Amino acid sequence: MPFQEQNGLRYYQFDIFPKTVLNAVVTRRGGTSPAPWHSLNLGGSVGDDPFRVAANRVRVFETLGRAPASIHDVWLVHGTDIVYADAPRPLEQPAHKADIIFTDNPEVSLFMRFADCVPLLFHDPKQNVIGIAHAGWMGTVKGVAEAALNGMRERYNSKPEDVVVGIGPSIGVDHYEVGADVISQYREKYGKEADAVIQSRNGSLHLDLWTANAIQLKNAGVEQIQVSGICTACYLDDWFSHRAEKGKTGRFGALMALAG
Repeated sequence: MPFQEQNGLRYYQFDIFPKTVLNAVVTRRGGTSPAPWHSLNLGGSVGDDPFRVAANRVRVFETLGRAPASIHDVWLVHGTDIVYADAPRPLEQPAHKADIIFTDNPEVSLFMRFADCVPLLFHDPKQNVIGIAHAGWMGTVKGVAEAALNGMRERYNSKPEDVVVGIGPSIGVDHYEVGADVISQYREKYGKEADAVIQSRNGSLHLDLWTANAIQLKNAGVEQIQVSGICTACYLDDWFSHRAEKGKTGRFGALMALAG
């Protein structure tokens, strides 16, 4: 697996992106937070001390060679709204509510937090654009991957066949049992392709979010997709998992930036 370790931090990097694109999905190792957020919790809304969360975030940015003040993040709401980050977000200003962020500014570091939902990392090498999307079951069925590609086309004139996408660590199908209401929404969304997304396991129905997002991307014209294939619920030494830890957990982070 393409893991890197530096300054006590362990993080996953996609090798589908060029070296001019910094990308890291940071594990829970190497931080200052106590249980149940141990140790590199990056989520500020899960009960952890805000000063520890801030210290963890600064450590991530400095380890990856990015100025902490270069951050642009969002408040996740399980939707399809987009923020175009033309500049860093002043930390004294509230984050916008959105689940997709893009930038073409090398001075901006895109940052997003996860704990089972799917990180989608985007890069258009021709237009020099990067982005991150947050795809839980709700965002996926709403079409967050499709919305991201539409936003890239409208704002940056990106073509799907030029876009490269990484599907990051998140809850795998084995651990993701869902109810009838969710299943019905996915059957309506995916039609004939629903059987590739919904699996029966020991009498219960499970959702494959990796495949669900890959289908959206491929149907929209994306040709280059890399799936990490790492289940957050399987590897709790590395990842926070909201489901496996019954909600008492932290958030790991995904960071992307363009080389200046």
